Amino acid sequence: MNVAAPDTWSIAPAPVDDPDARTVLHAYLDELISRYYGRPAEEAEIAHEAGDGADLLGDRGVFLVARAGGAPVACAGVRWLAADTGELTRVFVTRPARRGGAGRRLVTAAEEVARARGVRRMLLNTRRDLTEAIALYTCLGYRPTDPYGDDPYAELWFSKELV
Repeated sequence: MNVAAPDTWSIAPAPVDDPDARTVLHAYLDELISRYYGRPAEEAEIAHEAGDGADLLGDRGVFLVARAGGAPVACAGVRWLAADTGELTRVFVTRPARRGGAGRRLVTAAEEVARARGVRRMLLNTRRDLTEAIALYTCLGYRPTDPYGDDPYAELWFSKELV
C-alpha cells in the first residue's frame, strides 16, 4: 500500500460500524491482542473486544478514521467522561502508514475534536508493553496520573491539560 504523508490524510468522525472504521479497528485489535498473548488473535477475541462501539457514539464519544487516498490507515477515539474531561482511546496507525508523524497527527486531531466539545483535560491508559504509544504520548505532553476507570489491561495512566 502506498500511503501518503500524514499531513495529507483526511481525518473525520465515523460510526464504528462504518466499513472503514471496522477495517482499521480490526487491525488495531488484531495487533493489540497478538502482542498481549504472543500469538495470533482469534476472530472471537477481536469481536469481543470490539463490542458494539456505543461508548464512542453520540453523547458518549467520537471515533475518528484517518484515510490516505480513500483507504483507512489509522483511528482514534475520544470518550466523553465529563463536561470538561475526555479519554483518548484506540489510537492506532497501520504498519504501512507509520512514521513521519502519523501518530502525532492522529492524536492532535483527536485533541482538536475534544477541545471543540469543551474538553480541557484528556486522560488515557495503556499497557507497559506498548512502548511506542508511551513514547508518543510523553512526547505530546501527556504525564503520569493516578489510575482511573476499570480497564483490566491498564497498567499506566496519563493526563494532559488541553489549552
